[in-house]
Amino acid sequence: MRVDDFNFVLPDKLIAQTPLEHRDHSRLLVVHKDTGVLEDRSFPAITDYLRPSDVLVLNDTRVIPARLYGQNCRSGQCGSQKSGLVEVFLLRPFGHGQWEVLVKPGKKARPGANIVFSPLLSCHVIDVTPSGDRLVEFEFSGDFDAILETLGETPLPPYIHEKIADPERYQTVYSKHSGSVAAPTAGLHFTPELLSSIEALGVAIVPLTLHVGLGTFRPVKVDRVEDHIMHEEYYALTEASAETINGRLRSGGRVFAVGTTSVRVLETLGDENGQVHAGSGWTNIFIYPGYRFKVVDCLLTNFHLPKSSLLMLVSAFADVRTIQEAYEHAILERYRFFSFGDGMLLV
Repeated sequence: MRVDDFNFVLPDKLIAQTPLEHRDHSRLLVVHKDTGVLEDRSFPAITDYLRPSDVLVLNDTRVIPARLYGQNCRSGQCGSQKSGLVEVFLLRPFGHGQWEVLVKPGKKARPGANIVFSPLLSCHVIDVTPSGDRLVEFEFSGDFDAILETLGETPLPPYIHEKIADPERYQTVYSKHSGSVAAPTAGLHFTPELLSSIEALGVAIVPLTLHVGLGTFRPVKVDRVEDHIMHEEYYALTEASAETINGRLRSGGRVFAVGTTSVRVLETLGDENGQVHAGSGWTNIFIYPGYRFKVVDCLLTNFHLPKSSLLMLVSAFADVRTIQEAYEHAILERYRFFSFGDGMLLV
């Protein structure tokens, strides 16, 4: 299967640059995956497709201020002509203050370099990773997370060129566990009031965690889909969440996954009998057409980038032609695309 099969042309003006004033005022394209029937709805209409026996699974990760700006200080010569400004983007923690990071410009971050962000925070470049990123060790005075909140900048995807007035609009209303460098954007449409109305229907709402990595935005660079290697992301599913999901499944309920990130966790932890098991770790599961889903019955997602692994996952959940037709319809009807865009529900 060729990566080019997942390409499409999107007018730039359909890429949403800012969130809507109200989270749940977005549109919702409902795709009936067995028939290919499409419905144009507003997002609150998601309640029309939920049954009291269902379980809605949310990713409660929270985006960290992962972008830092510092100065490369050689031999303690900060502020001299031999020092230079660098951008450090946190990718993945390894414990004991060590992180995998992306550094721009990379030539200023050779092993041995010392990057200073403030009197409270600096890092030492230990090594270059096989992917060309850097392994660094942070030195800090105080609480690292608190320092990061003060010095760091919440990153936005590269296709968003405008700053948002309120960084909380790039967090879901149920975000809890910090660790992502990008938001699980399918959840951005929910408000506390809408979640309460869903619970009032009898639907169980359970959390899991998957910390979204920068690899989400890195293009699939191979020609054949099967040759792509997914990046790893940290996940966690508690015993309580697993028990609720399995209980609803046993009673005939369906699993509604909010976002591709939730899908990846559920399918990582699902067994051949359709049950999920609690656990945590790192997953690089790659879902593309031909994959047989074990747990997820319905999927809420946004509209994804051409040639992306996310678009491949969605195409696996329905089929390639159905998703192509849905995207053609969304473009024709001027839906808003990507992170701050409209939603799509596959039932």
